[in-house]
Amino acid sequence: MPITRRAALGLLAAPALLRVTGARAADARVLKISHQFPGGTIEQGDFRDRLVRRFAAAVQEKTGGSLSFEIYPGSSLMKTVAQFSALRRGALDMSLYPLAYAGGEIPEVNVGLMPCLVTSYAQGLAWKTAPIGQELQSLLDKRGVKILTWIWQGGGVASRATGVVKPADTKGLKIRGGSREMDLMLKAAGGIISSVTSDETYAAMQTGSLDAAVTSSTSLISFRLQEIAKNVTSARGGSFWFMFEPLLMSKQVFDSLTPDQQKAITDVGAAQEQFALDMSKADDQALADIYGKAGVKVADMTDADIGQWKSIAQDSAWKDFAARNAACANLLKLAEAVA
Repeated sequence: MPITRRAALGLLAAPALLRVTGARAADARVLKISHQFPGGTIEQGDFRDRLVRRFAAAVQEKTGGSLSFEIYPGSSLMKTVAQFSALRRGALDMSLYPLAYAGGEIPEVNVGLMPCLVTSYAQGLAWKTAPIGQELQSLLDKRGVKILTWIWQGGGVASRATGVVKPADTKGLKIRGGSREMDLMLKAAGGIISSVTSDETYAAMQTGSLDAAVTSSTSLISFRLQEIAKNVTSARGGSFWFMFEPLLMSKQVFDSLTPDQQKAITDVGAAQEQFALDMSKADDQALADIYGKAGVKVADMTDADIGQWKSIAQDSAWKDFAARNAACANLLKLAEAVA
């Protein structure tokens, strides 16, 4: 019987199920992992989807099949922003999630996308063992969420209008920053802010409701913005945009696992961090290559450019964040201490 278009779309939307075999299969606990990024395979596609699949396969093997996973890419299980609340309630097991998307619910987490606060991968990854990392994990633990894999991503700017390298380039552009604080900096530079998630940027730019989007290099590639952009600013030489985008787990679900399962989860989560770092750096360069090949003009930020952005960020985003509450002020101070 021929497969209809509707049936074919249904197959594409179905979760990737890592099946277990043998005597333990009937006893396996199935955990759901949701994320907003395009689906692929363990070998090909958006590295964040690949990381989730690598994690699931390794945990399944390490637990002898007592844990298995269903993976839902492209926000096919639930809407992007809603995934964080679902983690807190135990209604979702795991998500690879841009933490700043939860800023409306927990303002302190916006420290993970604070313009010009983190300017290199080494600086971001140093948070994990520094007081800022301990404080951030404690904050999330109390709100029902556990960090498994520390992932930082550099980002750039795709624009259907003029290129965005210096603050003056932003004036009059309808632009997406990705967090309250990033938007505050862009607004202070003269931009007109549009709040959409990264998976909505293609449609927004295509219709003209958005001129430019700031997001990770990987998202700029995966969401194919080179098809509609005229200019792109890469992160290969540095950027004002570094985002904390960890693999998260519901603490309620984690606490319900056996000690051996918990150890497998945490060990495998930490083991994915080198892969994430390598792939993030590779995508910074791939972005320039892919967009350049598509005829898009590619630019890079200099240290002087980032310095101009930092001055604006400190007077707008940083000041606003520190004034929100004592916890925000403390997190900012701890983050500034990481050189």
